[in-house]
Amino acid sequence: MVKSVSIAVLTTALVLGMGTIAVGQRNFLAGAQQKPETTEVKIDNFSFGPATLTVAVGTSVTWTNRDDIPHTVVSTDGAFKSKVLDTDEKFSFTFSKAGTYPYFCSIHPKMTGKVIAQ
Repeated sequence: MVKSVSIAVLTTALVLGMGTIAVGQRNFLAGAQQKPETTEVKIDNFSFGPATLTVAVGTSVTWTNRDDIPHTVVSTDGAFKSKVLDTDEKFSFTFSKAGTYPYFCSIHPKMTGKVIAQ
């Protein structure tokens, strides 16, 4: 009788423990999926690299000026606009809506790029 009760208690504890682990793992995975992504665009030698970038909606893109010359990052539709970025300065924008976002440097308008958020 005591042996049967002990086995029942151990079995119950094992089942409850496995259920707690499964729920915890599910919550961990859900949290990991909700973590926003970050992608970098480098500004160097009067160009944006990569020139075209495709990201998931919710991704933050960070532009870093690696040039010795100041630059800006300005979307053609007004969605985002950086201040003038000196060497090693950064600008970030989170793409919360799907769409195509062409941008350019307002100081050097021939410098162009595009972010596609899907």
